[in-house]
Amino acid sequence: MTSLAGTTRTRTTLRHRLVRLAERATTPLLPADYLDLFDPLRPGADLRGRIVSVQPETADAATIVIRPGADWAGHVPGQYVRIGVDVNGVRQWRAYSLTHGPRRDGRISVTVKAVPDGLVSTHLVRRARVGTLIHLEQAAGDFVLPTEGGRFLFVTAGSGITPVIGMLRNLFPVTDSGVVRLARSTRYDIVVVHVAPREPDSIFAAHLRELDAVGAIRLVAHFTDEHGSFDVDALGQLVPDLTERQTLACGPAGLLDDLQTHHGQRGLDLQTEQFRAARVAIGDGGAITFAGSGAKVSADGGTPILDAAEEAGVLMPSGCRMGICFGCVLPLRSGSVRDLRNGAITTATPGETAGRGVLVQTCISAAAGPCELDH
Repeated sequence: MTSLAGTTRTRTTLRHRLVRLAERATTPLLPADYLDLFDPLRPGADLRGRIVSVQPETADAATIVIRPGADWAGHVPGQYVRIGVDVNGVRQWRAYSLTHGPRRDGRISVTVKAVPDGLVSTHLVRRARVGTLIHLEQAAGDFVLPTEGGRFLFVTAGSGITPVIGMLRNLFPVTDSGVVRLARSTRYDIVVVHVAPREPDSIFAAHLRELDAVGAIRLVAHFTDEHGSFDVDALGQLVPDLTERQTLACGPAGLLDDLQTHHGQRGLDLQTEQFRAARVAIGDGGAITFAGSGAKVSADGGTPILDAAEEAGVLMPSGCRMGICFGCVLPLRSGSVRDLRNGAITTATPGETAGRGVLVQTCISAAAGPCELDH
């Protein structure tokens, strides 16, 4: 009699032989490459998504609705997803906040604002088409609401509203019949202070006002063309019970720095999410050499290594592009780089630096003289 173990080994051996035969028949491609043509969102494939709609929000912003692949693990409202798109033959990665809670149809959405010189943001807002496949990574980030509820203040500016709108939509869904008050939403008392240059350019302004009108949140809208520059010292007047609330803030670095100082002086809780890196230091610049390819790039002291390399046609790993996700890290083998956020110098000396080199984030580091990276 044939044993169960023997039968299993026979089947495994046959399967391996069939796989090898298929690989030989499809060389130089792999069988998976052909499967990708017919079912790119299948289980086990590289995680991708298909754009199912592009919905304009303002003159320079759009919501991209995506059907993710079968292996998408879901997300918590407030988290972000890294999206890879091919622009001019180069795959670019960016991180965007998810602007919905989990949906019954399994789709996800991000809202993108086209920024000046923004290669990916402009591509998604102006040229993204329904049916296009994009690359995805699993959701990440800890800028989320505690599940037990509480009293919260959201301070947002510009596109910093995007992770917050995902949390609010999860708590207070809007249907054709209006805002739905779910049982879980009764545990939350929320004030939103939203800052934007002008109301017509404010993403989700109408949505926020709708939530405010039904009492789901209390909205304090501040438009700089009407009210002037926003002063964080006015928060105590705008939100009289400020000291009783936990603050979550998302926006440009200047606002977050001011909030850190304001709340730190008063001993108040603050959690922040930054969507663009603040660059305050200028390095000396120099030639950047990439040891693996032999490519050499000249860069000034104010341009991130990542940007300088991509402009010269060097394919680089990247992610959030603001020093958070560490998707752009490369080993510095020799020379010095300067952190554009705080001016700190990192130096690698051949013969003294352990391993392959000192890991640096190329998205927020500029050359501070000639340097060599292992890439």
